[in-house]
Amino acid sequence: GQTGTGKTHTMVGEHTGSDTHWQNDPLAGIIPRALSQLFDELRLTNTEYTVRVSYLELYNEELFDLLSSSEDNSKLRIYEDVTRKGSNIVNGLEEITVYNKNEVYKIMAQGQERKRVASTLMNAQSSRSHTVFTIVVHMKENSPEGEELMKIGKLNLVDLAGSENISKAGSDNPAKKERARECV
Repeated sequence: GQTGTGKTHTMVGEHTGSDTHWQNDPLAGIIPRALSQLFDELRLTNTEYTVRVSYLELYNEELFDLLSSSEDNSKLRIYEDVTRKGSNIVNGLEEITVYNKNEVYKIMAQGQERKRVASTLMNAQSSRSHTVFTIVVHMKENSPEGEELMKIGKLNLVDLAGSENISKAGSDNPAKKERARECV
């Protein structure tokens, strides 16, 4: 979609500051809402579970870990997982364990601060990259026969960089070149 149409706002939303009741916040985006519902549902189960999240940025054909405390992202590489058909692994991507839904905004804000943005006439904080916020859930259950089972679920929530008509966007020359290269 075009720059300024609300793709990032839809995914991330805005945090109004009420940490304890953000799940009722009308400005919450899809990512915090998904995690809120996930934690609500997991609490209703009688199983042991772990929830981990990662935040990956794809910028100029390079991968960056938005949650890593290290500035060195040279270790990030994407590989096809040959053990699981159609699955990919990003080697070196940090996964952070989240214990409740109130930790989500802190982690998202950390990632958003590291994300690449540029100002255009159409959007003061235009995303210059694609991002993938991944939620991985591990659940330990017992079968009726007493056998311990491990279930794993994964949800990728994607925010695509804006596309735009360069003449309408009114961006500076380096950013124009970047957007033109992205469109090709």
